[in-house]
Amino acid sequence: MPPDIDLQIATAAAEAGMSYSAWLTATARKEFTIRAGLDAVDQFQQERGAFSPEELAEAEEWAREAVARSRRSASHQRRSA
Repeated sequence: MPPDIDLQIATAAAEAGMSYSAWLTATARKEFTIRAGLDAVDQFQQERGAFSPEELAEAEEWAREAVARSRRSASHQRRSA
């Protein structure tokens, strides 16, 4: 593993209060979840057609709000720890 990536992983794991391997496992799970979701979207569109511009705009807004909620939650958890 490149030393700079190794250091970034070690730092992220420490900040999350996790072991190195637990952080890698959690990160791999997230990646696999993302891939599965993208595959599901692709399959849906193959079966039912492409999303409309309105549907895409709604999805973008939902994603922005979800990220904002996640950041607020993570910030709250760090302050509570």
